[in-house]
Amino acid sequence: MANKAQQPPHLHLAEVTASQFIDIWKHFDADGNGYIEGKELENFYRELEKARRGSGVDPTNPIFREKMKDFMQKFDKNKDGRIEMSELAQILPTEENFLLCFRQFVSSSAEFMAAWRRYDTDRSGYIEANELKGFLSDLLEKANRHYDDQKLQEYTQTILRMFDLNGDGKLGLSEMARLLPVQENFLLSFQGVKLNTEQFNAIFTFYDKDGNGYIDEQELDALLRDLYQKNKKDVDAKTLAGYKQSIMSLSDGGKLYRGELEIALCKEPTV
Repeated sequence: MANKAQQPPHLHLAEVTASQFIDIWKHFDADGNGYIEGKELENFYRELEKARRGSGVDPTNPIFREKMKDFMQKFDKNKDGRIEMSELAQILPTEENFLLCFRQFVSSSAEFMAAWRRYDTDRSGYIEANELKGFLSDLLEKANRHYDDQKLQEYTQTILRMFDLNGDGKLGLSEMARLLPVQENFLLSFQGVKLNTEQFNAIFTFYDKDGNGYIDEQELDALLRDLYQKNKKDVDAKTLAGYKQSIMSLSDGGKLYRGELEIALCKEPTV
């Protein structure tokens, strides 16, 4: 029974469903850290080759290493030496390519944030599970993808399985953003920069120069520049402008209130 549980799922299929995609992800992301890396990556590539070629693969063979290097060059878009969920969606033949469909519509962080804002009505940084179906339905319609209630239900359950790990019926913004193309996921750029609540409150007060309770685009620009310099992270003007646009998509008519900015810059939104 134990051997069966360790058997890599679904890699032999010509097409995998959204649900099977998650089975594959969970199998190879053994430590659950959101990446397939190190030994996990070697296991994944070995099993993928075995499923595609129908024969054994020897990881000690130099040819195996060379092929794996070429494979990573093709699919590891941000060149960090590991596979993220959005990169795996490019590798596997996903049915109707649900994840890529998501990414085609939400092709930028700004679009994602704007879509998120419509459903995160209380600005908590979470979408409740009962709102998720509407969120996905909106995305699929805008991508001109046909779907029925059964398929929408499957997609909804797939996203829940992916992100609602504690079963509380809520999905976080930064977790859902993992579906974005790596180069567009501006939230990933804040890894190692994110603030705790005390730090955030101090920074918000400092940059809300006129004390009106919100930050405008100019104030946000200064805040982001200083945040990156303080954390010794290089960022060019074009990239910074993209980050700013993404965060401003959460704003209310150009006014970025405390709770909205907190979603992007804090480790966990306060509830």
